[in-house]
Formats: sequence, C-alpha cells, structure tokens
Amino acid sequence: MSQSIDDLPKVDDFLQELATIQQTGSKRIAILGSRHVPITHQTLIELMTYALVLEGNRIITSGSTGTNFAAIRGALRADPSMLTVILPQGLDRQPRESREQLETVMHLVECPENNSLSLGEASALCNQEIISRCQQLISFAFHDSHTLLQTCRDAEDQRKVVTLFYFD
Repeated sequence: MSQSIDDLPKVDDFLQELATIQQTGSKRIAILGSRHVPITHQTLIELMTYALVLEGNRIITSGSTGTNFAAIRGALRADPSMLTVILPQGLDRQPRESREQLETVMHLVECPENNSLSLGEASALCNQEIISRCQQLISFAFHDSHTLLQTCRDAEDQRKVVTLFYFD
C-alpha cells in the first residue's frame, strides 16, 4: 500500500517538535493524569515535577487527587510561583483534601460556569484550556482513560510535544 504525500509527517511538524525538545530554558509544561494512582507513582510524579520546576519550567495542571495532586505538591515544594492550576469547576466542587492544597496555590483558575456540567464534560473543557497554554504535555493514564487519551490526541493535533505514560 503506497502513501500519498499528505499521509507523510510534515517536516515542519517534526522540526517544531525537535526545537521544543531541544529548547533550553523555561517551558510551559502541562502535567495531567489519572486520579487512581498508586502512592509510589505519586511520589515519582511529585519528584519529576519538583525537578522540572527547579530547572525553570512553569507547570500547568488541574485539581483533583492522584497525578494532579502529586504534580501540585512537587511544584509547590520547588517554587509556588511557577505553578498554575486550572480547575474544571469551582473550588467548592473539589474533594476536601484537594481543596486544602488548592487554597495555597497562587495562580488558581476556577471555572464555576462549568458546575452544571458532568465532571467528565468539565474536565474535557479544562484539559483543552490547559493544552492551549502549554508547549509540552506529560500525561499519566490507563489505556481506558478516554478523556486523557483524547486530550493527548488533541495536544498532538496542536503540535505540542506529548509524553504519555501508561499505568497498565
């Protein structure tokens, strides 16, 4: 089966991705992932986020437990001013344990206008906002994490560098 020129990856896309990977200095990195994450994985995500912030990167994530909670914890430890958290709904809709941590975040964006939506719908909108603000996406998901996997596809379509780790 032959491929047409339209099916081949575009050289410009490749060069843009290569430039982003090689970029030294500050990047805007989104970290998103599943809520259901083992403690050992949360510790690794926290350490990775801590190191990314120490290297001068800005972190963008969402609220909730699991991956995002660990990313927030790591960024807050390194430099709270380098963290932006965008919530899918209002702060009052977040779990209590997340709310306590989120109240310490300097750059917190709430979306109470999404309170009438299901969490899945609000999360999908929130993830779109997050990837529109980043240069790179790091995602931690399961193979059946439909919203996260769609976010990764959308980020790739927007020519973002996407690193996807699977838990399963």
